[in-house]
Amino acid sequence: MAATSKQKWRTVTLQLLFLMIAASVQLLTAACPTYSSIFSFGDSLADTGNQQLISPNLCSLPPYGETYFHRPSGRCSDGRLIIDFIAELLGVPMVKPYLGIKNGVLEDSSANEGANFAVIGATALNVSYFEERDVNIVATNCSLTVQLNWFKELLPTLCNSSKSCHDILKNSLFLVGEIGGNDFNYPLFIRKSIEEVSTYVPDVIKVITSSINELIDLGARTLLVPGNLPLGCNALYLTLYETKDGNQYDSFGCLKWLNKLAKYYNQKLQYKIYKLREIHPHANIIYADYYNAALPLYQFPTKFGFIGLQTCCGMGGSYNYNASKPCGKPGVISCDDPSRYIGWDGIHLTEAAYKLIADGIINGPYSLPQFSNL
Repeated sequence: MAATSKQKWRTVTLQLLFLMIAASVQLLTAACPTYSSIFSFGDSLADTGNQQLISPNLCSLPPYGETYFHRPSGRCSDGRLIIDFIAELLGVPMVKPYLGIKNGVLEDSSANEGANFAVIGATALNVSYFEERDVNIVATNCSLTVQLNWFKELLPTLCNSSKSCHDILKNSLFLVGEIGGNDFNYPLFIRKSIEEVSTYVPDVIKVITSSINELIDLGARTLLVPGNLPLGCNALYLTLYETKDGNQYDSFGCLKWLNKLAKYYNQKLQYKIYKLREIHPHANIIYADYYNAALPLYQFPTKFGFIGLQTCCGMGGSYNYNASKPCGKPGVISCDDPSRYIGWDGIHLTEAAYKLIADGIINGPYSLPQFSNL
């Protein structure tokens, strides 16, 4: 009789334990954000093929894409980008280029799983802004305003009313950038003073925050807004502004004044994001700290299996970069093992570096609030 009671008690205890575990799993599942699609805006750090469909450039030529796709895919790297790894980490398919969807040139031209509006060379500000300042924008005019208009053009194919649009978009992740980097790159390439370039910062951020407001009004509920990378650790800039004045470099070999510009921009962007959260308390507006996610790679490269500041695909110079012989040009070859390099072609990073940055954003501490705690 005692044995039977003990057995019943054991059964009840196991049932209660099972119910507690099941309830915990349900709570965890409810707490973890799930996304049905990703919509992305930006420049070459995020373009997955739009520029290639507009007008092929060097990123459309070998050895670009050699590591993962084994062919050029329109991405400015040896393989996948941050957006590709974010999609993978969230269990969403790689985000298709919008122009491939619009023109029906993709095997699956639906946008049910999102769309990527990013274009290589894109700026946040319109071309006219730079023309007024004697800065020549050589790339196609695909500013953030243009990309936002593309998104609005796509919306009617996804939903037919304001309510249905809100229902779809609230389950989507919006990656608003990185964009704004080229707004500083173009003037810096022609050696505009750092004082002048710094005056562009408020205007760049104004366009980004305006776009965020519009996206939220259209139904976006979770937006990931990246800051800029450490410009002063970039092989292109290290070559362009190479100097014997050791005071211009930090202890890791990066140009201090360029990293100061990136940090200044990032601080101003974070402040505006903070103000946007007050205006839109129902939305998740997350700052993605690309700068601090990438900085340790340059400061402690061997810890991550990297060799330092030299770029993988290039020719000559202290950093294996030569502006007259860039990656993709005939005779310019890539290194034997891109996974040992942070920089791919002088301005863009390798798949290995992008993977670490993406993981730091989604699973690590480099997002505010932390993405993993949403």
